[in-house]
Amino acid sequence: MALACAALAALAAGGAAAQQPVTELERVEVIGATPLPGLAVPRSQVPAPVQTATGAALERSGALGPADFAARRLGSVFVNEIQNNPFQPDLNYRGFTASPLLGTPQGLSLYLDGVRLNQAFGDVVSWDLIPRSAIATMTLVPGSNPLYGLNTLGGALSVQTKDGLSHPGASVQLTLGTEQRRSGEFELGGSNAQGLDWFVTGQAFREDGWRQASPTRVDQLFAKVGWHDARTRVSLTAAAADTDLYGNGLQEIRLLQRQYDSVYTQPDQTENRATLLNLAFSHEIDRALSVTGNLHTRRIRTHTLNGDINEGALDQSVYTVSAAERAALTRAGITVPTTPINAANTPFPFLRCIGQGLLNDEPGEKCNGLLNRSATSQTQSGLSGQLNWKGQTGGVGHQAVLGAAVETSRVDFRQTTQLGYLNPDHSVTGIDSFADGVTGGDVDGVPFDNRVDLRSRSKTWSVYLADTLSLGAQTHLTLSGRYNRSTVRNRDQIVSAPDPTSLDGDHRFSRFNPAVGLTWTASKAFQVYAGYNEGSRAPTAVELGCANPDNPCKLPNALAGDPPLKQVVTKTLEAGLRGALPGGGQWQAGVFRATNHDDLLFVAAPSANGFGYFKNFGKTRRQGVELAASTRVGPAQLSVSYTWLDATYRSAEEVNGAGNSSNEEGPGLEGEIEIRPGDRIPLVPRQMLKLGAEIDLTERWALDLDVIGMAGVYARGNENNQHQPDGTTYVGPGRTGGYGVLNLGTSFQPARGLKLFARVNNVFDRKYATAAQLGATGFDANGNFQARPFPQVNGEYPLQGSTFVAPGAPRSVVVGLRYTFF
Repeated sequence: MALACAALAALAAGGAAAQQPVTELERVEVIGATPLPGLAVPRSQVPAPVQTATGAALERSGALGPADFAARRLGSVFVNEIQNNPFQPDLNYRGFTASPLLGTPQGLSLYLDGVRLNQAFGDVVSWDLIPRSAIATMTLVPGSNPLYGLNTLGGALSVQTKDGLSHPGASVQLTLGTEQRRSGEFELGGSNAQGLDWFVTGQAFREDGWRQASPTRVDQLFAKVGWHDARTRVSLTAAAADTDLYGNGLQEIRLLQRQYDSVYTQPDQTENRATLLNLAFSHEIDRALSVTGNLHTRRIRTHTLNGDINEGALDQSVYTVSAAERAALTRAGITVPTTPINAANTPFPFLRCIGQGLLNDEPGEKCNGLLNRSATSQTQSGLSGQLNWKGQTGGVGHQAVLGAAVETSRVDFRQTTQLGYLNPDHSVTGIDSFADGVTGGDVDGVPFDNRVDLRSRSKTWSVYLADTLSLGAQTHLTLSGRYNRSTVRNRDQIVSAPDPTSLDGDHRFSRFNPAVGLTWTASKAFQVYAGYNEGSRAPTAVELGCANPDNPCKLPNALAGDPPLKQVVTKTLEAGLRGALPGGGQWQAGVFRATNHDDLLFVAAPSANGFGYFKNFGKTRRQGVELAASTRVGPAQLSVSYTWLDATYRSAEEVNGAGNSSNEEGPGLEGEIEIRPGDRIPLVPRQMLKLGAEIDLTERWALDLDVIGMAGVYARGNENNQHQPDGTTYVGPGRTGGYGVLNLGTSFQPARGLKLFARVNNVFDRKYATAAQLGATGFDANGNFQARPFPQVNGEYPLQGSTFVAPGAPRSVVVGLRYTFF
């Protein structure tokens, strides 16, 4: 938590005191150094370039949430819009990710009022469950800071919410925009003389989406009630969210060029229902000693429905219907053309798919569509406490904490795969045939039993300590560490051990992660900092359940056996210079290097196109240079940040290269590619530039703008950086181009309490991509399904590979009003 603290000079009582001049002390910004409130350290004593923002800044920016704001305003942050829904971004900081997608290597932790929001199943983060209108402050803590627990490999985002003491009053806001966007929200907060305070806020958001079949519905409600006296504060928070998100993901580059709002396949739906209860307390024992803690529980129910191409059908005959299929279709009352079947009268594989489904004879190779459904129920509960002490020993000042936490989780995960066929609009119609029933069977790489019914139970307990030692007025040393111990118990409800395909397993992980940092302040305008820290992430239930190369899975739709995996350990070094600028501004220049040991990656399986498994991968490294400055010039608040980021593999490895022109088997065939030390990690830009300005044109009229510039990235599947398209077997470049986007907003206050605002995002309507992936394509350049595009080679049919990209949103316009009651 970041608080702007202004110390007021004490005034003597009585009329004489009223005549004494007021002495205003220097304004000092303090940073919450732990997930729980209690240890607030001046920014100048923190050995890292912490970034902060307030809820008011989020409101002014028009951002939909903390991820959207961070991507536009915070240094070294970027997004990969894999899902292409505004509430489902992959947020990246220094090349580490917090994503809602299973299978994405997670490396950032997220906290809300000290409650860890990374979910037990895959450490994923659902951004749609975070109430934007309840955010008071947010702090981005860099590095593998051990105090923030598991999954803090590259950083932690800590959010503190509003209460009735800090945010009294009431307001309502209405917003309308392009793509049928409409949103309403309200806030109400207050307190009384008896120490009671309350705050409640809610939001209803609707949007049709700029891409086809991509509507969004987000309903959120947040409430907090608290009580305090001179030394104690207790608060109870309740939050609920009900969301329905369609994010139709990556699109093949030729189809995107043909129609920018098109989708590859549909639907891609995620429904979330979540509740959170958090009881927080703090008590000041004396002027030097205090205790804080919380008791929380959280429940999330998630349902997904994904229409996909069945890649096992891509090498099948296009229009031929056998005599047995024709007879089965006739018995079912389906008319089969007597003329030769072709694309003009029967879109493949409608007839073959239904015929095979009726015969129940290997429909998996005749149906070109799949409907994947999953249902996940997660319950996470935890208790944490922290003792805070501020004092001196032997002339050395201390700001110390000692804390402990325990968190348990229960996960029930089920999935099924229904066979079907693609329609002209790329939607999938299912037939009465499911890819289940025969354990271990497969049809052309599509497992015939794609069912999963997994129950997982996990527990993590930890103890941590930290101390910031003031070795003098200018020098401060920070020492900290955290010990974590995690257990994961997986139980397969379909296949039990000792069957090698069973998901059963019991796993234990433990580690102590240390950190040390030093700051030296020569003057207000010049400071030096340096630090070293370690963080770790234990494999989650979904990774442990998908770790067998002999039984790969297609996330999030199937799991396989679970050989043991190791923890990921990240070791981070950073150092830098910073200081104050005239007008209340700041500047910062720093370098960092973070090395992942035993990194966890989702690797494509060589024997099953579209499938993969989790494995430990030697070393990866992210290092870079960060420059930032902000200052006020007249009526304008200006900011700039630049990052040079080098993210590379540091170990050799062979992975599946289907879709990569350099694979060892030849054009269009499935083969492996070799990753060499120094190859760049996909989806991580080499350079980032951000410019921002907030200008008070008059007392009532304000203007703000931000410019985002990003370098291009390599596509997933191009881990060796060697893909070269030939325009026939492989189309698409295997990487994205760089881009720049300007966002512009304005607000006007015609009367007390009333504010009108408008925002234009992507002012120049730039077409760009934030992510890419190589893979086999099932459509031709006109969007028609194609199978067997090339003749047989060595007993196999080569597939056409392409580059799939995540398109950036086009120009959008939003207008609205906000009224604050007094």
